[in-house]
Amino acid sequence: MTPSPLARPRVLQNVLHEARATLGAPPYGLLDLDAVRSNARELTRRAQGKPIRVATKSIRCRAVLDELLATDGYRGLLTLTLSEALELHARGYRDLVVGYPSTDQDALRRLARDEAACADITLMFDSAEQLDFTDAVIPPERRPELRVCLELDASWKAGPLHIGARRSPLFRPDQFRSFAATVQRRPGYAPVGVMAYEAQLAGVYDGGHTPRAYGVRWMQRASRAELLERRVAAVAAVKQVFEPEFVNGGGTGSIPYTAADPQVTEIAAGSGIYAPGLFSRYRDLPLRPAAFYACPVVRRPAPDIVTVAGAGWVASGVPGPDRLPTIAYPPGLHFVVNESAGEAQTPLQGSDARTLAIGDLVLFRHAKAGELCERINEFIVVTGDTDTDRWPTYRGDGLVLQ
Repeated sequence: MTPSPLARPRVLQNVLHEARATLGAPPYGLLDLDAVRSNARELTRRAQGKPIRVATKSIRCRAVLDELLATDGYRGLLTLTLSEALELHARGYRDLVVGYPSTDQDALRRLARDEAACADITLMFDSAEQLDFTDAVIPPERRPELRVCLELDASWKAGPLHIGARRSPLFRPDQFRSFAATVQRRPGYAPVGVMAYEAQLAGVYDGGHTPRAYGVRWMQRASRAELLERRVAAVAAVKQVFEPEFVNGGGTGSIPYTAADPQVTEIAAGSGIYAPGLFSRYRDLPLRPAAFYACPVVRRPAPDIVTVAGAGWVASGVPGPDRLPTIAYPPGLHFVVNESAGEAQTPLQGSDARTLAIGDLVLFRHAKAGELCERINEFIVVTGDTDTDRWPTYRGDGLVLQ
């Protein structure tokens, strides 16, 4: 069972109220470091000895990255962009894989000027068109050799159905081998890795007893069986061309399955460290909510309704109720149906609204992990029942994802 998200927020709220005199204007970000460490241990337990490469877009806080990389079982970073990888490399981080292809011409030129960065950063490619673009920006004769990771499409297809993220066009093992040979032949490139992100397994919640939940679980069983066989064949095909340094797969929601795949040498994960609101909808994922934000009560439109400033931080993805923030504390509150979570204000209704005064703080969990850090400059870090530190987010650090 997933621990209740309501136990720790009571402590966090008390700590926040005590610290508020020294803080600037809300909203505030809070990080339960005990929960972060508990979640980090749980993910490594589920990884069954395979190292976890930290997905930085789900963290977006260098102090948390440092905490994880100092923990047994964590090795290397999977960044969102090349610009981010270069910024982190300049600050001393090594073993960086860029999770998505890059067309950032400025970042590519910066990379070409930095031989050490070229040795530590691996770029993602899945087509000759991307290679052509890169060569046009930084010709091979004017740069060090670039490390390349090839991405396999790990989605599930059944007839016309396509379930999963639309990422790489390389689906069949023969397509994968052909592209590996293309990279191997191109001057200025060194194929070193393989990635296959199974979004339909790692990023789709499966909890509940609705027709949707049963359908998701059926799809995931079928997809796991198909992908296991296809990934084995794809990696074997690539090994006819080059020997990969790493084969990356996974995501927090699929760690046990991915760890059991003999072809996978490392697992990508990050969201589980914060255990955002969406994770309450997963089965068998015993993680503790760790990241929160707090917004103040500014109005009382009715005895059982209070309105907080802002708070409507909606997550990316297919629009729906699951993309809304979760009210973490007080527990006896819910969104007003015809307003929901808003950019300027968010009215909340329920029995606990009567106990709140103007200026009191309501704690929320973002539906997704790292997106919270795009809204706040720092985390107030809580250990035990004490406010122990301030950790800047990427935003507070001046590190912009682009």
